[in-house]
Amino acid sequence: MLNPVHLHTLSVVVRVGSFADAARQLGYTSSAVSQQIAALERTVKLPLFERGAHSIRPTPAAEFLVQRSREALGALDALDQDVQGISAGRMGRLRLGSFPTASECLLPAVLADYAPAYPAVEIRLDEGEPDELLPQLREGELDLALVFAYDLVPRHWPGGLKSTALLREELLLLLPADHRLAGRTVVDLAELAGETWVATRDGTAGASCVARLCAGAGFAPHIDYRSNDYAVIRGFVRAGLGIAVIPALGYQPTEQVEVSRLAGVSARRHIKAMHSSAVANPAVPNAVQAFRKAARNLASEYVEIEG
Repeated sequence: MLNPVHLHTLSVVVRVGSFADAARQLGYTSSAVSQQIAALERTVKLPLFERGAHSIRPTPAAEFLVQRSREALGALDALDQDVQGISAGRMGRLRLGSFPTASECLLPAVLADYAPAYPAVEIRLDEGEPDELLPQLREGELDLALVFAYDLVPRHWPGGLKSTALLREELLLLLPADHRLAGRTVVDLAELAGETWVATRDGTAGASCVARLCAGAGFAPHIDYRSNDYAVIRGFVRAGLGIAVIPALGYQPTEQVEVSRLAGVSARRHIKAMHSSAVANPAVPNAVQAFRKAARNLASEYVEIEG
C-alpha cells in the first residue's frame, strides 16, 4: 500500500525541484527525504527521478503519482483537521438531556452562546425527569444531562458521574389574586393548613418536597390537581382552583396570580449538569462552560448561582 507520507514528500520534491529544498520545507534531513523517495520507488517498482550530478528530474511515473495523489492527500488532510476538531470539541455530536423547566429557562441562553461558537457540533436533545435521564447518561446514550434535586428529598447520584453545580432556586408560594393572603411578601406555611393545593405528579420530587414542607408546618396538604407543567399549575392557581409551591424557575409573572416567599423555609431546588467522569465526548467541557455562563446570567431575586 502506498504511504501517504511518502506521497506528500514526493509532491514537495517535484514542486521545489530538489531533495535539499524539500527537506528544508518539510523539516526533514536530505537523507530522510532520499530514503522516503527510495522506499516509494521500491513500492511502485518504478524510478521516480532521473538523477544527475547536480540535479534531479521527475519521471513521468512521478508526475502521474503526484497528480493522482493530490485529491487523496487533500482528503487525508481534511480528515486530519476534522479529527483535531473532534478532539478539541469543535466538531461532532453532543447528546444533551434536560428537564422541561431548564429547557425553557436555561437551555435557550446556553444554545445562543454555544451553537454559534461551535457550529460543527450537532446537538441532540432529550427531555425527561432526572430518574429518566440518569440511566441514559450511565449507559452512554447521553453525553451531558441537566438534573435537579430538592433539599428535602435526598437523592442518590450514581457512581462514575461528575456533577457541576449551576443554580439553586427558592421555593415560591403562588396564590390566586383574590386569596385572603394575597399581597403578602412573606407567608407562614402554617397559615395554609386546610387549603386546596395544586402540585406536580404524585411520586415526583416536587410533590414530595411540598408534602414534607407542609408536614414540617404541622399539616398534610390536600391536593386536588396535579401537573408536571408549571404553566398548567399557574393556570390552575389563576383560576382559583388551589395554591401551589413551585421552584423559582417555574414561576413567571401571571395575571391574577400573586407570588410570596415562605417564612422560615431555607429548602431549595438545586440544578446540576452531570456527565461521565471519563468525559468520553470532547464537546462536553465546552458545553459545561456554556451552562455556567448562562447560569450566571440567569441569577435573579429568587435564583442564585451555585458552585
